[in-house]
Amino acid sequence: MAPHTPPSSATRRRPPLPRRALRARLAATALLAAAPLMLSGCAAPSAADAGGGVEPECVGTELPFAELDLADAPRDVEGPSTACLADTALPVIDSDEQPALPVTLTDASGTEVTVERADRVLALDIAGTLAATVHGLGLGELLVGRDGSTGFAEAADLPVVTHDGHSISAEAILALDPDLVITDTTLGPRSVLDQLRDAGIPVVTTTRERSVDNVDEIIAEVAAALGVPARGDALAKLVGDELERVNAAIAAAIPADAADRPRTLFLYVRGDANVYYLFGAESGADSLIDAVGGVDVAEEIGWVGMRPITAEALVEAKPELVLLMSGGLESVGGVDGLLERLPALASTPAGAHRRFVDMADTEILGFGPRTPAVVEALARAVYAPAQSGPASDGE
Repeated sequence: MAPHTPPSSATRRRPPLPRRALRARLAATALLAAAPLMLSGCAAPSAADAGGGVEPECVGTELPFAELDLADAPRDVEGPSTACLADTALPVIDSDEQPALPVTLTDASGTEVTVERADRVLALDIAGTLAATVHGLGLGELLVGRDGSTGFAEAADLPVVTHDGHSISAEAILALDPDLVITDTTLGPRSVLDQLRDAGIPVVTTTRERSVDNVDEIIAEVAAALGVPARGDALAKLVGDELERVNAAIAAAIPADAADRPRTLFLYVRGDANVYYLFGAESGADSLIDAVGGVDVAEEIGWVGMRPITAEALVEAKPELVLLMSGGLESVGGVDGLLERLPALASTPAGAHRRFVDMADTEILGFGPRTPAVVEALARAVYAPAQSGPASDGE
């Protein structure tokens, strides 16, 4: 975020409406204004249902990655596997730094925002990244609500202010009386954010980009909004150091010849809504594929962003490995249901070998403080599927 510069008269905001008056005006219009924006990474399960409320028991977690029985030829692995976090807890830094407020900053949208207080905070985005980042900064007690994709245990009892996974409710937000909202452009409608600003609530917009490579940027933006830059530096270092360790371990498993690496793509599926999207370049999923040493076939075929999949694209991509959200795979009836619904996928190498890797919806594209753990869990499912996934009752 850029340093403070004085606003011009053209960009200065008009005086805010009283919150009570705005609430009355919104009561009749909130539902009409709440049309969802674009499709993105996560649906809206509860935090507890998403794995944030119960610590999963995972196979093979007693062994470090380097000691797993890694596949010599990952392209030839048969059957599905599930990526499982050995520890669903968020890493949290220990710091005595207190929020130095007020602070004036220019956010990712180019808007100048002054944050006077941060005692009641809402951190909202479609992937649950921002709330996880606030918690990782050691300030989780400031959160008074959550989006539907926030999936860590400490947030499970917070009221949800989103619906349909993609829309924010001004009425629900105002009812919590926040003194700061941190968000991005993945939730809408945007008019709600304008209404919150009119009510006198500072709204700080962070980058909407999500990838393995920009976790530190997101941390810095959230820390700046909360007036805790030193906490931000500490959390970014903690996550960066752990990601470096994880990457080094995975590198030993990745075949040296790119021709021996699994051709991989990411599918977003929602059977109840008949939604089947292929996530390509700039979606964030591409950075996960790179991190685990896959060949990003969506990039090969020039697929940018998130768009409905076509039979032609699947046939052209010839994937050998498909990444999915667990909830999405369940919504189509598992692997058999997915292959029945997408016959073109059944004709690909991934379909023929039933090579699918799924991971919890609120984890796989979260790109917050748990990113190193997510990358490692995916790599385990790709290279050592027999030592990955939730343990059965008998194990």
